[in-house]
Amino acid sequence: MAISSIKRPPVVCILGHVDHGKTTLLDYIRKSSITASESGGITQHIGAYQAKFKEELITFIDTPGHAAFSKLRSRGVAATDIAVLVIDGVEGVKAQTVESLAHIKQANIPFIVAINKMDLPGFSPDMVKAQLSEKGVLVEGYGGDVVSIPISAKTGKGVGELLELIILLSQMQDLKADPQAPPEGLVIEAKLDPRRGPIATILVENGTFKLGGLMIAGKTQGKIKAIFNENGKKLNSAGPSQPVQILGFNQTPLIGSPVTAILPGKKAKNIEAGFEAKAVVAKNEGEESKKLKIILKADVSGSLEAIKDSLSEEIELVSCGIGEINESDILLTVSTHALLLAYRVSIPNQVAKLAEFEGITIKSYDIIYKLLEDLEKKALKLIEPEIDEEVLGEARIIAEFKIKGNHIAGAKIVKGIISRNNLVHIKRENKLIADTKIKFLQRNRLNIESGKTGDEIGMVFYPDVDFSIEDVIISYKNIT
Repeated sequence: MAISSIKRPPVVCILGHVDHGKTTLLDYIRKSSITASESGGITQHIGAYQAKFKEELITFIDTPGHAAFSKLRSRGVAATDIAVLVIDGVEGVKAQTVESLAHIKQANIPFIVAINKMDLPGFSPDMVKAQLSEKGVLVEGYGGDVVSIPISAKTGKGVGELLELIILLSQMQDLKADPQAPPEGLVIEAKLDPRRGPIATILVENGTFKLGGLMIAGKTQGKIKAIFNENGKKLNSAGPSQPVQILGFNQTPLIGSPVTAILPGKKAKNIEAGFEAKAVVAKNEGEESKKLKIILKADVSGSLEAIKDSLSEEIELVSCGIGEINESDILLTVSTHALLLAYRVSIPNQVAKLAEFEGITIKSYDIIYKLLEDLEKKALKLIEPEIDEEVLGEARIIAEFKIKGNHIAGAKIVKGIISRNNLVHIKRENKLIADTKIKFLQRNRLNIESGKTGDEIGMVFYPDVDFSIEDVIISYKNIT
């Protein structure tokens, strides 16, 4: 059957400062799009839903700020096509508004500014537009092309016009997907139900998820036992841009994990090959980026400017600000894979706990030159990964064996000494293909501790490596 792309619904994320009306807007859109037959069916919240406006479907991802959604909030923008930034037209731009802008900028997606609460006295869209221009966001009428629209999420005034803008933006992007392609999606919510087991909300990005298919999300896998939409209705399949709940994982997958599936009747190794291909692509994309990303918080503007002015061109400043480290800094660090630096600012306990939960290390400094010195070392390490290593020996693989379950590389040492337990790089045509460690060394079928220049030896790696003849083995130690 021929593979063809078709139009798909846009995926939209609603962002903004707390209490500026994000949830109210989502609730209004949700309720206004429900048909009479569906009105009694909403018995669960699955983190996403589809709304119909003028016969056009729009998928909304709900990104609340509470802890259970920390990963989704930091990664959700990257999974969307359009963002709606909700700003209170009475209070104006606030801290989380600026942080939401940083997420949108990082994801590099178009966005619409919805200036909310036009039903209240003191509503001033011009104030909001002026404040946005001070933050470098120029809306229409203020020298830019970012669309803004006044709304009332409470009464619904202006919401229809907002939805029309979303559809117009999606048409300009010409969003398409292939329902016949290998199924791919993203975990946007996951939980362990005591009665039904692990349940994941999946946003389908391409292909079609079907009952009975196999699926893998990171180290989690399973067979699709049931599919439900946001109204709790059972489905046999789910296509592009559709958010659904899926039962069948062997354990709860991580929020933000990509999901790949294969249709019923196919062999599982096809999906494994797809994941390996994705890993290679991700690795290659990572190698193309040679800039060190940082997020910086400082005590006063003078310190902040002094540090910014001293940064080298190898360092990319993702976000910066004055004041203590907050939860949004942690979430932005997760989504951008940046370093989080604190210069003479405090770290509240709840923020430190979130950082620990997310696996983020916050580097604190009291001296500017020390901060800059560490950054330069890290930037140099990024450009020259082996700069802090001492090469101990080098060998060339000349044979490959499998004996008693061991995958053995037959190699000739061309210089230096190679010892058991050495760390090694495996290179092919001068490109790094793997980092591993020597588990066993043998010469003339006897176990040895080390070999020297000219020796022909056998070695077993841990973890194992898919090496080839003529690959180069470089043993090294880290310089502390």
